[in-house]
Amino acid sequence: MSGFVEKPQPAQVPGLVHLHTGKVRDLYRNGDGHLVMVASDRISAYDWVLPTEIPDKGRVLTQLSLWWFDQLVDLLPHHVLSTEPPAGAPEDWKGRTLVCRALDMVPVECVARGYLTGSGFAEYQQTRTVCGLALPEGLEDGSRLPSPIFTPATKAEVGEHDENVTYEEVARQVGAETATLLRQHTLALYSRAGEIAEERGIILADTKFEFGFAGGELVIADEVLTPDSSRFWPADQWQPGRAQPSFDKQYVRDWLTGPDSGWDRTSEEPPPPLPPQVVEQTRAKYVEAYRLLTGTPWE
Repeated sequence: MSGFVEKPQPAQVPGLVHLHTGKVRDLYRNGDGHLVMVASDRISAYDWVLPTEIPDKGRVLTQLSLWWFDQLVDLLPHHVLSTEPPAGAPEDWKGRTLVCRALDMVPVECVARGYLTGSGFAEYQQTRTVCGLALPEGLEDGSRLPSPIFTPATKAEVGEHDENVTYEEVARQVGAETATLLRQHTLALYSRAGEIAEERGIILADTKFEFGFAGGELVIADEVLTPDSSRFWPADQWQPGRAQPSFDKQYVRDWLTGPDSGWDRTSEEPPPPLPPQVVEQTRAKYVEAYRLLTGTPWE
């Protein structure tokens, strides 16, 4: 069992129809048929949306996504039309709202990995493969892969776990032509982003993209290259064979599974609230990722 510890109530805004409340974002449709995405300060871990929010998180995710969209737009267009909250929206929506084209979404989490960790490393330990791709012997947690790989996953509902699948399964689901496009663009975007991050002293270990079609053209959707969808590691501290320091929510995961939380991940009990110092440290990691990547202090 998992999902929301406390299910939030979406804001009711004149002219908007509420469509969905996700782990982090609330999704609406406006009168023009465009989607309005609002990034909350919610944080999820182990398929639970936690009861404690991280201040500024939604704004950091939104502003960092916008910065990355600008870095990648020559490779692939994105779905953002405007960042202005609709009339009558809560004041809190400022800086965390994206008005986007409605796309025909591809139901695949498009993951690129340049380093082996997380669910990829767990699979490698058992089979020496990730998503059906054979990898060399002797790799450790945090090892750099010979070249980046495309390791897709099926999209899961809130409270469910994304499942890694093979490329062949993606091709069966969405067609060979679309599967080829997904793999090609995922790896191209990861390569560009990895180079940009490396220039700033950050390793982009892995990341996930979501795509949709607009008039037959592939478009980047959702968020991109944030600490929620990516693993960012400080390059000067990278050391394979151990868990890496990171600029993402790994800090929250580690606290939840550590002795201080008192939470048993294998039970059906929801995770506890985060203590103030964990909230503060997590916010600091998101803000630091923004500062290092964009070169601009968070205000």
